[in-house]
Amino acid sequence: MLNAVRTMLDLQDRMNTKVHPEWREQGFEWYRAAWIECAELMDHAGYKWWKHADPDMEQIQLEVVDIWHFGMSAMICRCDSLDELAAQIAKDLSAIPRESSLLEATEILAESCITTQSFSTSAFLGLMAASDLSFEQLYRMYVGKNVLNFFRQDHGYKDGSYIKIWAGREDNEHLSDLLVRLDPKQTDFADAVYRGLAEAYPG
Repeated sequence: MLNAVRTMLDLQDRMNTKVHPEWREQGFEWYRAAWIECAELMDHAGYKWWKHADPDMEQIQLEVVDIWHFGMSAMICRCDSLDELAAQIAKDLSAIPRESSLLEATEILAESCITTQSFSTSAFLGLMAASDLSFEQLYRMYVGKNVLNFFRQDHGYKDGSYIKIWAGREDNEHLSDLLVRLDPKQTDFADAVYRGLAEAYPG
């Protein structure tokens, strides 16, 4: 788990740096983005008691992964050492999560973000458990989304030349196929995802 956490922190730092080299000094409220994502998650959870809606677990888990992007960014800004941060996160995510319903776990994390203006890995662990998202799933989905973002940037996303539909399917769908085939435990997992996208990309 420690190596996987360190990989995710490195990838997040690299992506943020690609967008802006001095991203840590920009003072963005990453915690705010995290709790707003919590609100979006609730929409997929069907919180409206006056309107029937079954929870969309696939979308809920994708929102949890999006929250993790912002959570790691918030924590990186406040740390002096990525190695020490990785060790603390691995320890926190190895604990036994507090039992809560999905909506309660989402509110606990959102409340923590708002009141502390930071990010709680313990509260995030509770949300992972409530959304049936294992650490391995989090790692696979996070790395996949991060690498896809890099791939888009490298292939003209900013200037509008990026091709999002390949062979009649969106790039997200091609990514999903790759993530099923590849082993997240392989040491070059992120590089393998990028290579797979490059092989399938028509540009």
